[in-house]
Amino acid sequence: MSRDRLRRTRLGALAGALALAVCASVGVAGAAERVPASSPSVPSSAVPSTSGTGSAPATPGAGPSPSPSASIGKGEGMLQVLTFQGHVEYGGATLGADWVTPFEKLTGCRVARLDRVRTSAEMADRLRGTSYDVISPPPDLAGRLVADGTVKALDTTLLQSYKDIPKRLRELPALRSKDKVYGVPYLWGVNRVMYEGSAPEGADALYRTDQAAIRDSPLSIADAALALKETRPELGVKDPFQLTPAQLDAAERLLAEHDGLGRVYWRSSLEVIQSFSTGAVRFAQALPYDLDLFRRAGRAVKEVDTGATTGWVDSWMLGADAASPNCAYKWLDWMGSADVQRAAAAWTGLAPANPHACDGGARHLCDIYHVRDDRRLKRVLFAARPTKDCGGLGGECTDYPEWEKRWKNLVK
Repeated sequence: MSRDRLRRTRLGALAGALALAVCASVGVAGAAERVPASSPSVPSSAVPSTSGTGSAPATPGAGPSPSPSASIGKGEGMLQVLTFQGHVEYGGATLGADWVTPFEKLTGCRVARLDRVRTSAEMADRLRGTSYDVISPPPDLAGRLVADGTVKALDTTLLQSYKDIPKRLRELPALRSKDKVYGVPYLWGVNRVMYEGSAPEGADALYRTDQAAIRDSPLSIADAALALKETRPELGVKDPFQLTPAQLDAAERLLAEHDGLGRVYWRSSLEVIQSFSTGAVRFAQALPYDLDLFRRAGRAVKEVDTGATTGWVDSWMLGADAASPNCAYKWLDWMGSADVQRAAAAWTGLAPANPHACDGGARHLCDIYHVRDDRRLKRVLFAARPTKDCGGLGGECTDYPEWEKRWKNLVK
């Protein structure tokens, strides 16, 4: 039986009372439907386009434009959006979650197509056959979109909400290239390692047992590399997302050393909750959202204090062939605003990039992510797409396709 089939069988059996009891005991209604949909690896059911036909109707006289007007002019009328499930809601799941309708009323730009996907690979596939005005890629895909010209540089002076986002997030390498800005930070997350019982020793505790739950993403290699930075300083790991061949080999060996049938490679927060609540794993790479669920359920869950930790930022980008650039800029400004990010954070269980969103329904989330703590934010090493030139800094590093190949061989 393959690992993936065994994983599905085992986790299917665990999807009973214990996991649901955790959610129920903290009062999270419909938690299975509202697990954070932040990363490229979060599964979800397919969602039809809001046009009902799967494609946006053509706008008479509106063709691709190289750039918007000097100030955001009148909207062209329609907008085509590509994002992850959970990142944009239009009232389809519940009437209380809708930040599309207010945008349409405010701007006159109708979201004619809203395509939501489950994985980074699925998003890349959609982009091969369809042009979108705005795209919300994860960092592993964002770097490729910038490099191949699928998205274009932004004039951030047109975005009133952009200045409210901390400089630390605005200047991430994943969102910039050659002093040009390509992405507006939207939602972000960090990877924690949670456990129960006696405190483990060493930054590599997650990898010293097969009873561990690890995010199913090639970028999880960076977490292993970060552990090696502490345990094997002679390797010279500086940036865990830009690894030399020798460093990548070492990270792969660390991941594989105790790999076994007890290890869970998870694709949604629900899988973490299921495996950890039943005792199937001793350690779990998880979101602060997941730790908080267990703690509010009365579980004595702790996190491994490793100092620095990895994280990621999902952003909004402008399609290079956007047919409605003015509507696109209005959307980028809207999605960067405090009101929208407050709603999105409360819905997804992720942190808002705009700290002005940290009240109301997002207050508690901001607290558990330490959104307003600059000192803690500096400890997060945010993901960027691995490249052969070491993120443009020169040197001999390994690129993302090589990471994908190594990960595929590990998670069979």
